[in-house]
Formats: sequence, structure tokens, C-alpha cells
Amino acid sequence: MSETTKKSVLFVCVENSNRSQMAEAFARIHGGESVASYSAGSRPSGKVNPRAVEFMKECGYDLTTHTSKSLDEFNGKEITVAVTMGCGDACPLVHAKRREEWNIPDPKEMPAERYREVRDLIEQKVKELIANL
Repeated sequence: MSETTKKSVLFVCVENSNRSQMAEAFARIHGGESVASYSAGSRPSGKVNPRAVEFMKECGYDLTTHTSKSLDEFNGKEITVAVTMGCGDACPLVHAKRREEWNIPDPKEMPAERYREVRDLIEQKVKELIANL
């Protein structure tokens, strides 16, 4: 499948270090070759949260291959769906055919069990999104 016929999904969060990174990973896992998945932030932290790396490793995914990216990289690009993760971030420069707001709590300071619950919620929402692309 060519890049132009793939559906594209952009997950946006302020720091692009936790929720949006996990969502991008799950979209890669569950979307396969039919989905181009990306994540970015309005004020990227410059690193992926080590806890996100740890908890995604439990799912068999190596998040160390990801980097924290700026939303500026997507200025003017056509995206099928832009998803904001619940951080009140807006992505006005992204040309998305559809926008969703997921309102997922930031797991950064949560205990391990709650962090896993947020991770699993993200996976569930990504699967639903991909099923409806």
C-alpha cells in the first residue's frame, strides 16, 4: 500500500512523551500496513518518558525507537484523523479530515497499576479508532 493511500493518524499531547507516544505505538501495532501513525506535541519534552517505555515493553513494544516530536513538523500536512489526548492542546495548523478529543488522564505521576489502566484504555481507544477509519 502506498503512503498516499494509507489512512494517517496523528496523536497530539503537549509534551509528546507519554500518552501520545503510547497511542502511536498501539496504532502501529494494530493498524499494520494500512495506517500511518504519528505523534507530536505543542511543547515537546525532547524525550519519551521512561515509564512509558517500561510499560509498553510489557506489551512487547520497544518505545525507545520513538522520539519526542514537535507539532510544527505537521504544519500544513493532510492527516486523516487528529486525536488530542486530553491535555487541552489544539492543533490548528494540522489539516485533519476528522478530529477527536479523548480526555485521557496523564499517567505521568500515577502508581504502576493506574498507569497500566491508562495504557490499556489508550490501546482500546486506538483499536476502536482504527476499526472506524
